[in-house]
Amino acid sequence: MATYDLEEQEQLDELKTWWKMYGNLVTGVLVAVALAVVAWQGWNWWQRQQSAQASALFSGLQTAAVQKDAKRTRELAGELIDKYASTSYAGMGAMIAARAQLDAGDAKNARAQLAWAAENAKDAGLRELARLRLAAVMLDEKAYDEAMKQLSAEPAAAFAARFAELRGDVFAAQGRTAEARNAYDAALAKFDALAKDDEARQRGGYKEVVLAKRDALGAAK
Repeated sequence: MATYDLEEQEQLDELKTWWKMYGNLVTGVLVAVALAVVAWQGWNWWQRQQSAQASALFSGLQTAAVQKDAKRTRELAGELIDKYASTSYAGMGAMIAARAQLDAGDAKNARAQLAWAAENAKDAGLRELARLRLAAVMLDEKAYDEAMKQLSAEPAAAFAARFAELRGDVFAAQGRTAEARNAYDAALAKFDALAKDDEARQRGGYKEVVLAKRDALGAAK
């Protein structure tokens, strides 16, 4: 039988005393840490499962869109939104479905898809793009006030010129020439502020389009 000298015995007694005082706390902490690790692993597994299932649906949606099956595209987009709204696939699916609905002449469902993406898409850039496209659809439907509401909030710099241009289009459609000209000038200024590298300069075709729209308004009065 093992025997302990006096110093070792004192250390054991101190350890026993410490464990009596703090053993339950230590055990609780260890259990909590273990549960947190298990929960984190479970969450990651669930996220991977969600992403994989959403990816499969999104692939089917893309196929339906290529085949110009607007009904199937809309159904799959709805399933993505209902079941996997927390994934990036839901926003992208809504955008593709909106395009398919517009091509099929169903502006109502297209607007619904774009409105959802504008509010709920996980990517901020995709939300801005959805808002821009939604405003364009509203412009086509002569819903000018609704279009302006979508365009009222200043977007990220990458979208600023497009938003200003579309505001010009809405003003022009309403016959508000001076305001349209100011909006087009703002679009050109925002484009020039952004076009600081060679790649941006190569997009001069965009600038020409906006200049043509502004010039079509006639001379300023």
